[in-house]
Amino acid sequence: MITGGQSFVSAPPAFSADGRLLLVCSGCTVSVFSTATAMLVSELEGHEGDVTAVVVMPPPAGAATTPAAKLASNCWTAGLDGVLIYWDFVAAEAVRKVQVGLPVHSMVIPNICRTSKGAEVSTPFAFVSVEDTSKPVNEPKALRGQMRIYDLTKGRKVGYPLAETRKPEKIVASSSGEFLGITNKRKLHIWRIPTKDFKHDKIRKIKLRHTKNLTTLAFHPSEGIVAAGDVTGRILIWRGFGNAKFSESSAKSKVDEGRDGVRGNDDADTCTTWHWHSSRVRFLKFSSDGAYLFSGGLEGVIVVWQLDTGKRRYKPRLGSPLLFFVDSPDSSISCVSCTNNQVYLLKMPNMEVMRSIAGIKLPTASPSLGGSDRVVYGFDYTNKLVAIPTEDYCIQFYNLFENTEVSELQVCERNFQPVDDITMYISLVSLSIDGSLMCTVDVKLPEEELGGLVTLKFWNHGSSAGNYFLSTVIYEPHSDAGVSAVAFRPGRNMAVSSSFGGNFKVWVQSLSSQSSNERNYAGWRCQSVGSYKKKPMTAAAFSADGSVLAVAAESVITLWDPDNNALVGVIAETLSPITNLSFVGTSVFLMSLCQSSRPEVTVWNVSNLSMQWAYSIYAEAACCSPVGNEFAVLTLLSCPDGGTSTEQNGAILLFNAESPNPVASWSVKKARGGSISFVKGDVSSKDKETMLLVYVNGSHEYVIFDPRKREELVVSRNIDRKVQAEELAPIGYASIYGELPKLESKKEVSDVPFIPSDRPWETIFSGSSHVLPPLTKLCSAFLSSLLEKRSVTNE
Repeated sequence: MITGGQSFVSAPPAFSADGRLLLVCSGCTVSVFSTATAMLVSELEGHEGDVTAVVVMPPPAGAATTPAAKLASNCWTAGLDGVLIYWDFVAAEAVRKVQVGLPVHSMVIPNICRTSKGAEVSTPFAFVSVEDTSKPVNEPKALRGQMRIYDLTKGRKVGYPLAETRKPEKIVASSSGEFLGITNKRKLHIWRIPTKDFKHDKIRKIKLRHTKNLTTLAFHPSEGIVAAGDVTGRILIWRGFGNAKFSESSAKSKVDEGRDGVRGNDDADTCTTWHWHSSRVRFLKFSSDGAYLFSGGLEGVIVVWQLDTGKRRYKPRLGSPLLFFVDSPDSSISCVSCTNNQVYLLKMPNMEVMRSIAGIKLPTASPSLGGSDRVVYGFDYTNKLVAIPTEDYCIQFYNLFENTEVSELQVCERNFQPVDDITMYISLVSLSIDGSLMCTVDVKLPEEELGGLVTLKFWNHGSSAGNYFLSTVIYEPHSDAGVSAVAFRPGRNMAVSSSFGGNFKVWVQSLSSQSSNERNYAGWRCQSVGSYKKKPMTAAAFSADGSVLAVAAESVITLWDPDNNALVGVIAETLSPITNLSFVGTSVFLMSLCQSSRPEVTVWNVSNLSMQWAYSIYAEAACCSPVGNEFAVLTLLSCPDGGTSTEQNGAILLFNAESPNPVASWSVKKARGGSISFVKGDVSSKDKETMLLVYVNGSHEYVIFDPRKREELVVSRNIDRKVQAEELAPIGYASIYGELPKLESKKEVSDVPFIPSDRPWETIFSGSSHVLPPLTKLCSAFLSSLLEKRSVTNE
């Protein structure tokens, strides 16, 4: 079993102490990437729920500036399984676990010291935001969020909850660990933590208020300044917060003095407001020196604010709304996480994109065409790829076996702005069984009922898997009607497109005789047009040998000769319109799906034009094996009219077309919006070709398994994934001064004396100290350079 497709942007990532590794939360694991190559190095596996926080442990107090601090390789992780795990992430080994018992949504670990036997000892305390599952979900005023403290050394809870909120909130800590904060509706809750001689009853708290709901906050690294963003895009800067309550003296702030922007009796000196973002601010982050403030949101632009003047500059065109911004300990490299499941590594301070860590594209909201809400994935059966339309009018080709992005193809030449309303989307992707041809359908929505456009595009395969180039563009292939399905004829350069407008068209590609260059192929043209009683054509499929074309005319299945465009047969009507047709391998059976209010899965015998059997179940998706007579159906546990949950569970049923009894079944999660497909497995000595089944759920997480083996579909380690072997980190002398040059022993030593150059002082002391020549050679060269050279003649 192989799993993949996890989200890389569900929680903020974290850099290692030396900045060479990036720890990314990915489902139930933590993926460790190299910042030099953006390749996967290792995985931390131990959580049974999604990982929501990863915190790299800082070096001990007083050792932060030593070279040994860069060798620190420990971190804590938290997850929805209610467990905190301490890791050695270089060795990928779990050291210890702390049971919380409730889902943890956020965690910070300040650098706290305690006095033990007269000496200060660093003691880790975790401040976690948990969800109290004992309280009802449907009650609007239930306080399900709690902020708790855990002593990680003793593995137990400390004191009472610091706060209770309607939902678990994200905790933000200052770089020194002295301040913690959360946003709670229109208030900012800030705690001052005694980092020396820690006692939970000495924690103090203040609140700062605002007129709009707050979304994020950040603390200044060295001054009493806190920044917060709200849902309208405004950024508020409070200066001198907590001077009254957090100060050692009991003096209160002078309310009568002028405090610009501060509301009521809030404990702050001034409050300044900045506004550039058009919608909610997703993240705020101060630079390490505190001179700049970084902000980001829906626009896909990093805004850099100069704290003293309020002037700003931008890092635009990141292509997707931003979620998190994290910098490395030495501030030479940063990363930004985007909603398209991509993490960009930025070279600071100019924020140049060095590399990117790309996961599978996450689901996007797209309008449905013709009342259909079907998934538009395309599967490359031969190359084991999945083609996923993206919101920026591209198609991502993702390798299912290696869990990596192969390529990204631009389908529509149009600038994408995340803040814009949806005006165009890709409604359909179809690939031939050998992956040599691809067809896409993109739709431009009308504005005020004018200007709508449907475009059919044919693509030819390039030099490598996932590489396609445009062959033919056909505008409005079925007049003003939408395209319901596209299918390729096996072994022939022929395709069929069906339309809700009441007809289907057969397209053929002419061979090129001018040149052998693949880019000089002739384009596609329409060979024939067919219809049946002016009914909407809702689905189409070719038989395995390509001799029969089946087209669904709403609730009637029609059979055609694709070469002569002649109707050869009609199968009886179904109870509701057909949305999916597929021939079952090389057999005589045809499978159809109805996904309306009267759902049905039906198997037809094409040889005698009769129904073989039928089930009244709702199928989210279905696929047929290219060989044999097996097909699989992804079903929901209830009809979609009965609920609207996006994480509705379901089951995968494997059938033999001759029998209505399932051969096998598997329970799956997040079936709504999911899809299934057969892909070619590895060729073994026993079986010429192994058929594997791929299940992609509604969150684009997937699992590949052998349907002939009985195994539960649970997340397990992908042992076949190609993991880059990370170079061993230098230790000892090499970690401080670098590697020594390798000196090769010479058998013959020349007697020629060392002859310095005319101007040796320009290069004699350049370079690192450990690569300089020996002192005896340096001394003679330096003294010789000070002497006047005279020519000597032999008499």
